Amino acid sequence: MKIDYNKISDTKAELVIAAGEERLQKIKKTTLKRLQPEVSAPGFRKGKVPLNIVEKQVDENYYKSQFIDDALNDLYAEAVKENKLRPLSRPEVEIKKFVPFTDLEFKITIDVVPPIKLGDYKKISKKLDVAEATKEDVEEVLTNLQVRMADKKPVERAAKDGDSVIIDFKGVDDKDEVVAGASGNDYPLQIGSKTFIDGFEEEVIGLKEGDEKSFKLRFPKVYAHAPLANKEVTFSVAVKKVEEVVQPELNDEFASKVGPFKTVKELEKDIKEQLGKQKEQEANNKLKDDILEELVSKSKLEAPQVLIDENIEGALNDFKQNLVYRGITFPEYLKQAGQTEEEYREQELTPRAEARVKTALVLSEVADAEGIQITPEELEIRLQLLRGQHQNDPQMIAQLSGPEATSEIASRMATEKTIDKLVEYATK
Repeated sequence: MKIDYNKISDTKAELVIAAGEERLQKIKKTTLKRLQPEVSAPGFRKGKVPLNIVEKQVDENYYKSQFIDDALNDLYAEAVKENKLRPLSRPEVEIKKFVPFTDLEFKITIDVVPPIKLGDYKKISKKLDVAEATKEDVEEVLTNLQVRMADKKPVERAAKDGDSVIIDFKGVDDKDEVVAGASGNDYPLQIGSKTFIDGFEEEVIGLKEGDEKSFKLRFPKVYAHAPLANKEVTFSVAVKKVEEVVQPELNDEFASKVGPFKTVKELEKDIKEQLGKQKEQEANNKLKDDILEELVSKSKLEAPQVLIDENIEGALNDFKQNLVYRGITFPEYLKQAGQTEEEYREQELTPRAEARVKTALVLSEVADAEGIQITPEELEIRLQLLRGQHQNDPQMIAQLSGPEATSEIASRMATEKTIDKLVEYATK
């Protein structure tokens, strides 16, 4: 067997593999044994037909195609191992020469894990910075609970601050075209909640049931839905109902309705504890992100395009699904943003995909360096926990038993373990 290795780039390799009769005859025997159970012949039980008869009985073209498959798999695996390559995708194969069972030469082009020069992760130093839950934080939660548990009474008067109104609204741009994501029907708006952009709720104050009004507003320069950022929109609002919100008094009776609490103090204590856990989780997440960001910046590697492309497709599908929930199509989003799909991919998705790919590769390298593995016992415990969480979902239970799900969960656990090790080094 002869292997010519050509490094096209850090992430792509080319192998030209040639094998002669001695090696191919061994593979031929393997192919015949694999085909043996499929062949019947007079005087022999099925599956027990001698290999020389199997070779004569089996369809010639089928036999050759199966042999080539076996030869490619066998020789390719050996070539990859010999050159210490880590493939990332199915190889592109080109048969250059094939003389049945005596001479085979083929070329393979494959995406591979690039060489990684790992930064010194043991020298990264970070501090866990947990913010305390303040009195104001607790009061905000209490106020939100009062609003959620408030009684609403329809009134015939004009809407005022604190009321709840049911509205239809539509936003159009300067060309009188409907702005996706800026319209809604039967929308319950709490005036004073600041859930809409500045100025919107104030415009609704003073309107009665049946009233309509149009007004212009400009979205903030920095806005979660990027295409609407700094955009001037003309809104048309129709009020369908005005309700007075009567909030319950903040007392022990209110606390007992919220949960298993006898007093407001018990409720406040529980809220503070929950907020503390939330802030601790946020601080831990930030710590991990900071460590990974520094480690990637200190490491040297090229992100393979095949992984970037896969990451982009996954992120794009998730984004499109999210737009559906918000009542916007992807073409509408691009129109508002003034982008083509190619520009959106290049400007928005590619940088994030490249960062995620580099992070994943660096984490994999750390896991190898630290010898991090997931034992069968650890994996089974996690699977048992997941089965318990989804015990009423037979489809999910069946999915958790599949090899793909098991492999994905094990990979996720290895990532968690690796990040925990990095946190341990950074905070010791």
